[in-house]
Parts: sequence; C-alpha cells; structure tokens
Amino acid sequence: MKVSKLAQNLIGSEIIKIGNQVNDLKAQGAEIANLTIGDLDANIYPIPARLKEEIQKAYQNNLTNYPPANGLLSLRKAVSQDLKNRWNLEYSADEILLAGGSRPLIYATFKTIVDEGDKVVYPIPSWNNNHYAYLTHAEKIEVETSPSNNFLPTAEELKPHLEGAVLLALCSPLNPTGTMFTKDQLTEICELVLEQNKKRDENEKPLYLMYDQIYAMLTFDEEHFNPVSLFPEMKKYTVFIDGTSKSFAATGVRVGWSFGPTEIIDKMKALLGHIGAWAPKPEQQAVSVFLGETEHVDFFVNDFKGKIAESLKILHTGIQEMKSRGLQVDSIKPMGALYLTIELDYLGKTKPDGSQIADSSDLVFYLINEAGVALVPFSAFGNSRNMPWFRASAGGLSADEIKKMLPRLEGALAKLS
Repeated sequence: MKVSKLAQNLIGSEIIKIGNQVNDLKAQGAEIANLTIGDLDANIYPIPARLKEEIQKAYQNNLTNYPPANGLLSLRKAVSQDLKNRWNLEYSADEILLAGGSRPLIYATFKTIVDEGDKVVYPIPSWNNNHYAYLTHAEKIEVETSPSNNFLPTAEELKPHLEGAVLLALCSPLNPTGTMFTKDQLTEICELVLEQNKKRDENEKPLYLMYDQIYAMLTFDEEHFNPVSLFPEMKKYTVFIDGTSKSFAATGVRVGWSFGPTEIIDKMKALLGHIGAWAPKPEQQAVSVFLGETEHVDFFVNDFKGKIAESLKILHTGIQEMKSRGLQVDSIKPMGALYLTIELDYLGKTKPDGSQIADSSDLVFYLINEAGVALVPFSAFGNSRNMPWFRASAGGLSADEIKKMLPRLEGALAKLS
C-alpha cells in the first residue's frame, strides 16, 4: 500500500516501543519497575481533589459541547492571572491559547514559524524536537550537550548555529534530565537571541524561542527562570509552552496552554482549529476554577513535588552507593521535573549467555529481562545509541518500589563482564 513520503519515513517513539514490551511482560505476570514513561501512577499520585470535584461538576452540568477554538475565556483569564501572580508575567487572555495538552501547542508552534528548509536549533538530549523538525521539513541543527553542564546547552555551544535560524527550542526543567537553567545560563542565551534579531531586517523572520516550562512548578531547591522576566524585550520573540499535566499530576486531563506574541498565537489558534486539538470543555472549566484557588494549588504542588523529590533522592542515592561499591554507574542530582539522569557504562560488556551489549538499546532490554527494570536510553532523545546515559522517571513507582528495585538493578549489572 502506498502512503505519503512523510508517513513512510516517520519514526515511531522509542519510549512507546519500550513501554509496549514492559506492558507485555507485566501482562504475563513479570514484576517490572517501569521507569520509562514520563507519566504518573494515578493511584500513587492522584490529581488534586478539588480539580476532580470540579471536573465531575462540569460533566453533571452538561458542559459537553465544543469549547471556543482558543479555549474558555474563564480559563484564559485564570491562566493570565496565575502568570501574573506566580511569575510576574503580563499576558492578556487574548495572548493565551488552550489545547489538549502541550503536544499540539508544540506542533502548532513549529508549523506556525517553520517553513520547509528553515533552520531549527535545539539541544540533544531533548524531548521530541527531532520529530517536530521532521514533521515541518525543517533543517534541524542538533547541539549535543555534555554531562559537565548537566546536559543543558550553553550560549557558547548555541552561538555558531543561530545565524539564519528561525526557531530555538529549549525546555527547563529539562525532559529527559531533570536539570534546569541557572539565571546566568539563560541570560547569556537570551542575549544571543536579541543580538540575532537586531541584525535582521523587516523582510526576515525573527529568531523565535520556544520555551517549554511544563515542569516549572516542579522545582526542588533551585529557582525557575524564564526569558521574558529576564529581558522584557524577549516577549515579542518567545512562545511559552505550559499546562496542567505535570504540575497537577494531570497527564490524562489534557489541558495545556501556550502564550506569546499575538500574531503567533492567533495563527496557532487557526491551525489547531482545523485539527480540533481542543482540551475537553469540562476539564477546561474545572481547571479555571482550581487555578484561581491559589492556596489549594500551592498546597497540592508542594506536597506532590515533595514526594517526587524524595523518590528521586532515593534513586540518586542508590546509584551513588553503587558507584561507591565500584560499579560503573553515575547520576546527576535532580533539580526538578520527574527524572533522574543515570549513566550505566556497560556498553560493549558481555551478558551471562555470552552475547554482547552492543548499544544502549541492548542494555535497556537486558535490564528489563534480567532485573525487571525499564529505563529510557538517551537515544530516544536524539543522542547516539553508543551513549551510556538513561532517563529514569519516578512518577510510576512508589518510594518503596524504587528501594526494592535497586538491588535487582545492581545484581543485573554485576553479571556483565
């Protein structure tokens, strides 16, 4: 059967592939510590009780028809007020666009800004930018980052690639690493964007910055920074991606929002209007009420992120203890989000059956089968399969389950020679 060239060459998600194998094994009775999907076990991390009440109320009140294409005005006003209260950002309801989670908004940002052959710059590892660049036929410039800088791009690394680029895609706290920009790091990058845009005339596209801060409320000891608070003049170049999915443990509720320059947001609205990627009306109504209850929001988020931080601390400590016992492992202290970055330097090693661990994917499936532990290799985020770094997501396990998993992981690694 003939399909489009785009469909024919589209690469599926490596995370989903690993997740499918995990689910198949669990269905056969295997005990698997699933650290793969950036999701949450709703029995361990349920959504806020007040949010659930308001969702149920909205359905009872029959708010089940189409929402406005750009989202309920009540929610856009609530987001506007929360941005002002939380980050001191001034965005009107007309500069805010709602959608069914952040994915449609990221796609719409790419499609609104990027023409075929336009240069798009993003760091690796990073989540899904390679796929959105493919879907928009962009010339992708992948800037490989290093563990010495917490896998975050520096201004020095980005600078050679920004000439002529139309989009720079950044995320903080970063998926997959759980690390985040310092004030100085983000300041230097914003200065580069402003410098680029001063060079361009009115017939050239600006260099826009897509700033994904979906994890901004899930930060531990460090402060979250954003481009527009650092440089008000960045407002006309910055498209923010945000929403409820991570901060409210509400991944399945599907309410995300973007805010930025009116001319970009209006075109994104038109695009998504054709796709129909709206958040459900009852959920929008519920979030509009909950978001306005700042005390409830802050209480939930502080409790939730405290539990996630504790699970990540247990995982990080466990890896560091393995390192102290001579295993070839390491991890980067988490700063935010749901993730721990782990190095398992076992590529090229031999398994008990005599076969070799050829690449990071081989190691993932060895650990699933031998230890009942599932991780995501950084190759799923744009890096080489020869890179021995992995993402571990703490959202799907309890702290006790993480403690039980660590000896199994150590035992499986110890069998490699």
